[in-house]
Parts: sequence; structure tokens; C-alpha cells
Amino acid sequence: MNQDVLDLARLQFALTAGGHFLFVALTLGLVTVVAALQTRATISGKPQDARMVRFWGQLYVINYAVGIVTGLVMEFQFGMAWSGLTHEAGNILGASLAVETIVAFFVESTFLGLWIFGWHRLNRWAHLAAIWIVALTAYLSAYWILVSNGFLNHPVGYSSEGGELVLDDPVAVLTNPSALLAFGHVLAGALLTAGFFMAGVSAYHLFRRSPEWEFFGRSLRIGVFVSAPALMAAAVFGGIQFATLTTFQPMKSAVFSGKAAEIARLQAELSARFGPGDYVPSEAWTRGGGLVMLISFGLMMYLCFAGVILACFKKVVFRFRLWHLVLMAAVPLPYLAMIGGWVFRESGRQPWVVYGLLKTEDAVSDLSPGTMRLSLTVFATVFVLLVVLNAWLLARHARRGPVESGLGHDERPGRDGPDADGPDTDGPDPDGPDPDGPQEGHGPPPSDPADALPAPRY
Repeated sequence: MNQDVLDLARLQFALTAGGHFLFVALTLGLVTVVAALQTRATISGKPQDARMVRFWGQLYVINYAVGIVTGLVMEFQFGMAWSGLTHEAGNILGASLAVETIVAFFVESTFLGLWIFGWHRLNRWAHLAAIWIVALTAYLSAYWILVSNGFLNHPVGYSSEGGELVLDDPVAVLTNPSALLAFGHVLAGALLTAGFFMAGVSAYHLFRRSPEWEFFGRSLRIGVFVSAPALMAAAVFGGIQFATLTTFQPMKSAVFSGKAAEIARLQAELSARFGPGDYVPSEAWTRGGGLVMLISFGLMMYLCFAGVILACFKKVVFRFRLWHLVLMAAVPLPYLAMIGGWVFRESGRQPWVVYGLLKTEDAVSDLSPGTMRLSLTVFATVFVLLVVLNAWLLARHARRGPVESGLGHDERPGRDGPDADGPDTDGPDPDGPDPDGPQEGHGPPPSDPADALPAPRY
């Protein structure tokens, strides 16, 4: 195996999988928050609740749409650069990846389409059910991906036939502790990402003294109160995974702890068991990824604890501008923690792609260095463009605030504005005309609920 091809293939997979993971984190968290917000809006019937669903839902749709494209790009490079993994372990990984595709690209996308285009067409309860189905299928999609990843880190439920791995015990694969613990950890991290994102966007508007300060004051408190329990759940699942490393991947644990004697002992054992070779993962990547994750967690812990206290005081929420700056600056922290944890998880199991069964050098495709460089250049360029596009779209919509946009816009004849009570077609539109200005045949637009409240003084 050409070492350049192996290094380039690993770098390509790290960039594409890590980049896609960033989209998934915000998508999983925001869809949960949006579903909860719509549940409240459907029950309460308050215009402000419905406006929150439309605003945060628009940000979710933007991130989801671009994230889908990154997932497709990642699949292409996975099939091209890692044919050895497909040949050796495809009988096990293929099933879970196929189910994930069906769940994500068919069921989830279908119901998301119903939710996006079903405003004012579906009954409000059917519309609410659609977003919850989207959320649940997003969880299922993440679970099936982590079933595959869990097998790579801790292979169970298999047998070997003719040099290929064959599925022997489906229940063992589906209940793999490496997959289940990672699933809980990822879901908690996704909620943490969404919470920090909501708090940061809301803090931006409050810092700029937006006239929508009531809207964003509520959103900021939601983001803070979602982040704190999500952080604790992520810490619990992460702590349990750390405890299992000594059993599942003792070399990773020894490298992270810097135990030289233990590393030497494990190297000798693995060499005797699997033959000569270097079984010590990169200390820089393994320890570096773990430390980035832990440092980010520590910073978020202080911010969450302080935030919960500060968010209990209304004047602090609206007027503490230093806190607003801190919340804006803290938006990248969950991303850093999740990428650091992913690097720690994946780099620490090297040189194995399937731990103890298949080495990374045996899984890479037989490609020339020139082909691999071209592939890396193309995929990296596409991913950078997609990340920049997503960041620009999110920032653009977030800066605009809860103005009327495509999501939830009522396009029925004679209806000029979205229904503030959500997708209920049983009665007249309580919002009336478009708040952007008076329309022909209608009276002046109603004032925003926040306009009746006194502006905060700083």
C-alpha cells in the first residue's frame, strides 16, 4: 500500500465526515426544538409562539438542505476510497447503511416536505405530527449510522467466512454498547449545539436593541435552559464511554492518559497476537482531540451554570450586554467539542478501521497518489463551498429576524399573510394582512405584540 494514498484517503474522509457531522449536530438539535415549539404553538394558539416556529424552523430547513448535499458528497468519496472496507465488512455495514438511507432520504425527507409545504393546507394537528415524525426519523437515521460506527469501534455479532465478515447476531449489533452510548452522547451534543445556537442568535439581536426584543428574550431563555441539561446528559454518556475504553480499546485509553509503560505492554501484546506492526495511534491527534473536547466542555459548563442563573432575571436577559457578547462568542464551542470528540474516537482506534479485525491500510482502495490528490482537492473544495454557503445563509436569515419569509407563507387566494396560529384551515386568519405593509382591500397592518411593550433602557 502506497503510504501517500493511505494518508490522503484518511484526510479526505476526516474532512468530509467531520464536515457533515457539523451539519448533523445542528439539524438534530434544532428539529427537536422546533417540534417542541410547534407543540406549544398548536396548543396555545398564540401568534408569538407560531412566529417562533417559523423563524427557527427556517434556520433548521436551511441547515438541513445544505447538510443533505454534504452527506451525498461524503457517500461518493466513501465508496471510491474505501472499497476494501466494503468488501470485507459490507455484509454487516451494508444493512445498517441501507436502512439509514431509507429512513433519512425517503421517510424523513417526505415528511419534511409535508411540513414545509403543508402550512395552511394540513390540519394543524396533522402538521404537528409531520414535524415530530421528521424529528423521530432524524434520530433513527443517527442511530443507524452509529450502529455502523459502533461496529467499527467494537465489532460484535459477526462470524468470518472465507475471509469476509458475516452478520451472525443482529441483536448484538443493534445493541452494541459502543453504538448506544455514542447515540446518547450525540443526541445530547446536538441539543447542546442547538441551545448555544439559539442563545447566540438571540443575544445578537438583544445586543443590537432589536425591536423584537420580546421574541428574542424568550428565545434566549429557551436556548439557555435547553443547553444546561443537554450538557449534563452529554457528560454522563461521555463519562461512561471513557470508562469502557479500558475494556474495548485499551490502547486508546493508555495513549490519552500518557501511560508509557502501559502503551509498551499493549504494543507487545498486539504484536504477538496480530503480527509485527505499529499498534500505537497518533498521540497528537488522540490526546489533542480529547483535550479539545474536555476544554470546550469545561468552558460550556461554566457558561451553562451561569446562564441558568442569569436567565432567571428578566432585566439581565434584556440588558446585560456583556453576557450577550459572551453568548455570541460561545456559539462555536459545541462544534469544537463534537469535532474534538470525533477525532479522539476515530484516531484513537488506529491502525484499525474495524478494531482488531481489519487494518486501515487494508481497507483503502487501490488508487494512484495522483488520483487521490485530485479527489481530495475536489471534495475539499466542494465541502468548503457548502460550509461557507450554509454559514452565509444562516447568518443572513438570522440577522433579518422573524420577518415574513417563505416558510409558513399563506399562498391561498385572498390570503396575504401566514396564519399566526399555525397550519389550521378551520377558520379565518387571525393575523390579518402581511405585517410588511398594508395591502389593497385591507386595513392597516396590526402592530407586533412587542410594540406595545416599553423599549428597554440600557
